Amino acid sequence: MQNNIDSPDGQNNNDYESWLDRPKYTNVKTLEDRTETRIPQGTWVKCENCLSQLSIEQLEKNSYVCLKCDEHLTISTDKWISLLSDKNSFKELFSQIKTSDPLEFKTAGNSYKDKISLLQKKLQVDEAVKVGRATLNDIPILLSVMEFSFIGGSMGSVVGERIFLAMKMAADKKIPFISVARSGGARMHEGILSLMQMAKTSAGTSMLSKAGSPFISIITQPTMGGVTASFASLGDIIIAEPRTQIGFAGPRVIQEAVKQKLPKNFQSAESLLENGFLDMIVSRNNLKQTLSQIINILKN
Repeated sequence: MQNNIDSPDGQNNNDYESWLDRPKYTNVKTLEDRTETRIPQGTWVKCENCLSQLSIEQLEKNSYVCLKCDEHLTISTDKWISLLSDKNSFKELFSQIKTSDPLEFKTAGNSYKDKISLLQKKLQVDEAVKVGRATLNDIPILLSVMEFSFIGGSMGSVVGERIFLAMKMAADKKIPFISVARSGGARMHEGILSLMQMAKTSAGTSMLSKAGSPFISIITQPTMGGVTASFASLGDIIIAEPRTQIGFAGPRVIQEAVKQKLPKNFQSAESLLENGFLDMIVSRNNLKQTLSQIINILKN
């Protein structure tokens, strides 16, 4: 999660009735001349790994990869789309498919419908996946990107249906299908209907294979549960970002089940590459060019 830096600003906190009344600037004295500069909030973020203070401008130029420790910071669905597709080429599909509440699920007195509605307003996204047509270095593609901040990127009936329909369109048009997965797994709020999406999306990969449409699966941090156990692990080419955690159950659950201490790098992308689960690990900086090269090779 990207956190705005909250540095002391030299003001007396008691001068303001609440944090909301405080000036939205941070006072910083530079080492060079000790002069005071004022930096608007949102200009800097803190690395999730090394806690370095990084400017958003620098991060945007570096595909949101930390310049100090190479940590791949969390980015939104829209940023992924901008990263992987040509400018203004993405056209969203199947957004008319909306979430229902088949089980009338409630937790802590709140309904599933209310939870969905609140997240839609807060995040300005309607579900945990966005799919659409685009071009990548002028190559037509179908693109699917999951949004982890929306109920952990969990796969419910709408997520599964959108991904399946995008796969079907890619197969019909015989163009590549590229998926960016980041998910905690199946969505418990929809019960068996959620688990059915594992079979549906897996069937979609079979359609792609029969049509000769390449399926490139990109796995990002973290990807677990039913998404790992279905379409995310069925790509013709499977790529992960560095240090991504990939698995079905979490390491703590597995360790308790097998009563053995697990290796330090258990479920890491690096370990899975060594054991043949992944085809490659690619830094986000090089991902678009790598995808272009792979597609051009597969076309010939």
